[in-house]
Amino acid sequence: MFVGHTALALAAKTRAPRTSLGLLFAAAMGLDLLWPPFLLLGLERVSIEPGATPYTPLVFESYPWSHSLLMAAVWGGLLAVVSRRWTREARAPVLLSALVVSHWFLDMISHGPDMPVWPGHSPLLGLGLWNSIPATLVVEGGIFCAGIYLYLRTTSPVDRAGSIGLWAWLLSRARCGPAPRGCRLRPARGPWPGLASGCGSSWSGPGGWTPTGSLEPPAVDRRPAVGRCLRPQSEYRFELGPAAIPHLPQPTRDRAIHS
Repeated sequence: MFVGHTALALAAKTRAPRTSLGLLFAAAMGLDLLWPPFLLLGLERVSIEPGATPYTPLVFESYPWSHSLLMAAVWGGLLAVVSRRWTREARAPVLLSALVVSHWFLDMISHGPDMPVWPGHSPLLGLGLWNSIPATLVVEGGIFCAGIYLYLRTTSPVDRAGSIGLWAWLLSRARCGPAPRGCRLRPARGPWPGLASGCGSSWSGPGGWTPTGSLEPPAVDRRPAVGRCLRPQSEYRFELGPAAIPHLPQPTRDRAIHS
């Protein structure tokens, strides 16, 4: 779930008005903030398969250390202990811990059966809200609007810049969503192309998509060659693991025949 986490952070502001909204948001998104480093370390795995669900191409193969219920409780407890030095309200540490754990429950509603309860051999849970785009938009949109309403009822901007900044941030969060039809994933450039592409499509919604064709492989040598054979683009599949490098079939050449 994307904007649902933002909505809970906004709603939590009503219970801890002196706690930074940024800190509340970081707690609500805490498991997703831990996820990329664990991918780079090879502790967790995800692959990008267009069409895996109507809402997202991400297939979460293994993420027990960032997204299991037991570890969510551990990370939430650690944040509660550490945040005692940063917050000025007695209830804030407990609220921050609850936001971290709430991430698992919201994800369990939206994901398919891929949410572990504990690391290791664990049952995988998920209600599969993402299998229906209309249902996803209604549920997440309703939660998002409710969070905004509660936040605006409790707080007021100090000046015009604060009001503009708030709505700009909310609009940026609302951008997260399914890819439009007829779009393809665009592999990102950089030291971890697969990871950047996966996180971009997950966190930025339409920002991670480009409006043409099917899955686009990295550039290949297009100089004329005798007998060159390339596999169809539909066979490409990006994976994220220890190396976080997309696995692409290599072009093959037949031996040139000279007359």
